[in-house]
Amino acid sequence: MLLLDESGVVTGITDESAAGEAIREVDGILLPGFVNTHCHLELSHMKGVIPEKTGLPAFLTQVMQRRASGAADPQAAMATAAQAMWNAGVNAVGDISNGDSSLPPKKNSTLYFHTFVECMGVADAGAESRYQYSLGVLEAFRQINGRLHQCSLVPHAPYSVSKTLFEKLAATPDNTPVSIHNQETAAENQLFGSKTGDFMQFYATFNMDISGFEPTGGNSIEAYLPYFAGQKLLLVHNTFTSEADIRFAQSQPLETWWCLCPNANLYIEDRLPDIALLRKMNCNIAIGTDSLASNHQLSVWEEIKTIRAHFPGIPLEELLRWATSNGAAALGISGRYGSFTPGSQPGVLLLNEEVTRLF
Repeated sequence: MLLLDESGVVTGITDESAAGEAIREVDGILLPGFVNTHCHLELSHMKGVIPEKTGLPAFLTQVMQRRASGAADPQAAMATAAQAMWNAGVNAVGDISNGDSSLPPKKNSTLYFHTFVECMGVADAGAESRYQYSLGVLEAFRQINGRLHQCSLVPHAPYSVSKTLFEKLAATPDNTPVSIHNQETAAENQLFGSKTGDFMQFYATFNMDISGFEPTGGNSIEAYLPYFAGQKLLLVHNTFTSEADIRFAQSQPLETWWCLCPNANLYIEDRLPDIALLRKMNCNIAIGTDSLASNHQLSVWEEIKTIRAHFPGIPLEELLRWATSNGAAALGISGRYGSFTPGSQPGVLLLNEEVTRLF
């Protein structure tokens, strides 16, 4: 018997003889609310705008060119998407924001949000202005910090952040956790290996100055992880991460979490990460949904179903741990979310064939 008080705070787990009155019997698995560790709420109005399976550089090009497109009003679309996440059993979200457009739906939300204010800029000369702009956005989100919101300043991706900007972001005080899009496409590793590939056309399309970029001859992860020594880093996507990349990450003096967004990976690159390898290497795994520009819904349970379809040998118990307690640990909110620890208030879901919210 799971015991809750009237506000949904867990008071204990006991047998029926000690449960008292008002017992509700259900058929299925009781689990805490899901934690969606990676989302882009601000792109909700772009649902259905970008075609599938174009590859990441082409996808990013269209997002940047068509960001003002979409049938829905952006504010209404974000509110609808947030409510849909709640209805699908999500209680906490790690959400990427490039500006402050997602402030209104977060101010009075029933969801917990950790806003990752994303900073990018490929030219070293522009690093200071980019950093200062993102600090201003971060300050706007700090105004709503409290029980249901926290925020941090993070790099977008290895291919979109200069060395100088990486240094500034890594040195930002009181800034945890850090999130970064990692090895979502083969073109990322190609860029760092030889400064060739599809990202070269992407930079040319937007007249980005990458004259200062020097390839390392290796994969992207080796170039940026050392900046974040001693910190907690959430690596998102990992679609083209190798065993050598994982070993390198595990050799660094930092806490790494590996976030999977399988439906978005299929939508953009038509490929999944090597989840069997991540498990073999004992990686800390969490689950995200990415955005409605790259997914058909923001449901963690749908992500689990996709993983089960492609990796049927993974126990359901382990997948549910990725989607609950692991996600909460990655976001630093284990005291309230992700488990039925007494004193927590994680939400209560009933899993049978589908997910139903009980609290």
